[in-house]
Amino acid sequence: MAAYMIVDLDIEDLSALDEYRRQAVPIFAKYGGRALVRLGRAEVLEGEWIPKRVMVLEFQTMDALKRWWTSEEYRPLKPLRQRVSKANVIAIEGV
Repeated sequence: MAAYMIVDLDIEDLSALDEYRRQAVPIFAKYGGRALVRLGRAEVLEGEWIPKRVMVLEFQTMDALKRWWTSEEYRPLKPLRQRVSKANVIAIEGV
């Protein structure tokens, strides 16, 4: 069953985030990740959520998603992203 990571990212320094992306994208692909939505414009249709920059990432399984999220390769990149942005991140299984 596919799994999805939904990220709402509030970027404080876009240029500093470039280094994170340069290193993270190949690791993400290595674990089978695929971006379905990447920082596109969002429009609230109902509710009080005020999204910043939303991403939806797809993996074949929740196991694959978690292997990437906890991998030795990705672990050192998290603090780099966290220094220049704030994020709300959830993982959810699809149908």
